[in-house]
Amino acid sequence: MKKDEPPLDFPDTLEGFEYAFNEKGQLRHIKTGEPFVFNYREDLHRWNQKRYEALGEIITKYVYELLEKDCNLKKISIPVDATESEPKSFIFMSEDALTNPQKLMVLIHGSGVVRAGQWARRLIINEDLDSGTQIPFIKRAMDEGYGVIVLNPNENYIEVEKPKIHVPSSSDSSDEPAEKRERKDKVSKETKKRRDFYEKYRNPQREKEMMQLYIRENGSPEEHAVYVWDHFIAQSAAENVFFVAHSYGGLAFVELMIQREADVKSKVTAVALTDSVHNVWHQEAGKTIREWMRENCCNWVSSSEPLDTSVESMLPDCPRVSAEK
Repeated sequence: MKKDEPPLDFPDTLEGFEYAFNEKGQLRHIKTGEPFVFNYREDLHRWNQKRYEALGEIITKYVYELLEKDCNLKKISIPVDATESEPKSFIFMSEDALTNPQKLMVLIHGSGVVRAGQWARRLIINEDLDSGTQIPFIKRAMDEGYGVIVLNPNENYIEVEKPKIHVPSSSDSSDEPAEKRERKDKVSKETKKRRDFYEKYRNPQREKEMMQLYIRENGSPEEHAVYVWDHFIAQSAAENVFFVAHSYGGLAFVELMIQREADVKSKVTAVALTDSVHNVWHQEAGKTIREWMRENCCNWVSSSEPLDTSVESMLPDCPRVSAEK
């Protein structure tokens, strides 16, 4: 760790970073017009990574705003019966998501740092909004008469600063002989000195120690999918429900099927998976689920073959086809 690392103090707006999205949805520097540069400071990888993460958080909020303003989706807080003080998450829905009698589109992203409305943060930053967000899917679905629900499966907890725990010093034990207390104090001071020395290198900028408070019934992507199904999708009027699930979102959908098999079969018409990481053996999906997936699901995977060319699968679940154009 370099001792001369600059403070981890980054702007909290795109303008502060001197970046903006142009008319093509590309992130560009306001002054130079250049794409985002990761290695802003040479030989300071940790600092550059923290800067990238700070920018990513701003982009997450920017995409949330686009979902509301550009796509006219509503932000819905969950759990639906949450108290004022408990941790909360949210999803996004179109006005007609629960009332559209014909069709409903449900979008689930993958794992990692992405949040509702995103497929890949890297693509948003390095390519454009159309490549990295779900917005083109949402707009096309709405144009074609679908209600839309956008899940937020990675928003599983809130972070708060860890309370500092006071450890009483050995000298508080007044019953001990003075000589024994002195020895203990000396050991304690040496231990603290070593700990402080280690901490200086582990956490050179004394970043706050955080703890996670999990959101009730939404503490994992799988829990979240089941919760949104029970409280929203299952309650919708749509005769036909369609899912688009990317990467870990496919695993979350299979878990939903395992837990709500009859309901899913009665309501879901088709599922489009993209590079799904589900595994019907590890997830112990039964024969009837595997049969339904073969008929109603398709997994578009990265491949050098032309688009929609059949790709061999090791597992007896849904067909796999090439996602390449």
